[in-house]
Amino acid sequence: MRILEEFWYGNIEPTDYDSSTCKEYKEVLRLITKNEEKLQASMTDEQKELFSRYTDAVREYQTMAESLLFQNSFRLGARMMLQIMEE
Repeated sequence: MRILEEFWYGNIEPTDYDSSTCKEYKEVLRLITKNEEKLQASMTDEQKELFSRYTDAVREYQTMAESLLFQNSFRLGARMMLQIMEE
């Protein structure tokens, strides 16, 4: 039960993952940053404000989607464990 205790006290963050070893992840992140910088450099102040509101909404959506994915994955894992214990 140690892992449940660690989870309860916030010592385990289920949404954290180690991306340092994934070169594809690093490359996509680099491209995103590079392209965002290019976009920002060519925008007016009004366009920058609109883009900022857009990216805020996208981040909020991604957070909700990740939460739902975590919840559904956890439920699936629990159902698998229950089925295994029944056999």
